[in-house]
Amino acid sequence: MDSILLLWQNLTSITVSDVIDIAVVSFLIYQVVKLVRETSSARIIRGVIVLIGAMWISNILQLTMVNYLFQTVLTWGILVIAIVFQPELRRVLERVGKSKLSSLMLRNDTIPVEENAILEIVHACSEMSWSRTGALIIFERKESLEDVIRTGTVVNADVKDELVRNIFYEGAPLHDGAMIIRGGRVYAAGCVLPLSPNPNLAKELGTRHRAAVGMSENADSVSLVVSEETGSISIAIDGQLQRHLVPEQLDEILRTELLVKEELEEQHEEMTMLAKIMDKIQGFGGKKR
Repeated sequence: MDSILLLWQNLTSITVSDVIDIAVVSFLIYQVVKLVRETSSARIIRGVIVLIGAMWISNILQLTMVNYLFQTVLTWGILVIAIVFQPELRRVLERVGKSKLSSLMLRNDTIPVEENAILEIVHACSEMSWSRTGALIIFERKESLEDVIRTGTVVNADVKDELVRNIFYEGAPLHDGAMIIRGGRVYAAGCVLPLSPNPNLAKELGTRHRAAVGMSENADSVSLVVSEETGSISIAIDGQLQRHLVPEQLDEILRTELLVKEELEEQHEEMTMLAKIMDKIQGFGGKKR
């Protein structure tokens, strides 16, 4: 009974600030778990948990030297984790930098990274279409393409028209594979993609087009193709291939899929989270009355 009474007292003493505090911490934990699941860092996290568990057991068993070694490893491990998770931490900070709050606090007159990437890619595809240079470019969205990236070579460079055309130049070491655009940067090149098994695709379509459609069927990515034979520009989204695009159409589609839709999804997530918080606040307020 004492435990039940203590629990009831704690519940009735919860304030609006406590609810907001819990909601914010829960959201942060959710984002961390989501980030771990999207990347290949799950095994590292499990290793850290095992190390903490071993240190706890050594403390219970009073293994002084072993416990000291574990504590030393964990102390330096913070620096190691910061280095290992540098790409993920960078992506998180980039997302924070794109938020409306940061835009209000800091004036930024430069072109956003994603928008600049679209401009450079459209110009490069226009040039490659004219010269009939084959190209296959994949824009990563929410679903991680880490497994595909492992099949190629990590570049991690700014998106530049010259760089894109140089990578796909015939005879270049990486020109046969796919280029992966992650976070507005050329993250990898020479990657191998799954081919679409769709029997309804046109017979004249080559390996690049089938790989583009296959990638769009397996992930939420946007696949861009420049035909080596005809110079035609095509784009694959959700397994559907749009062909014979002019640069203006390509620019419009990329902006809609990569900028407008992403912003709408982020706004929807923010509104959903805010609505849940308000419902909890109103619920606690009703109980107190």
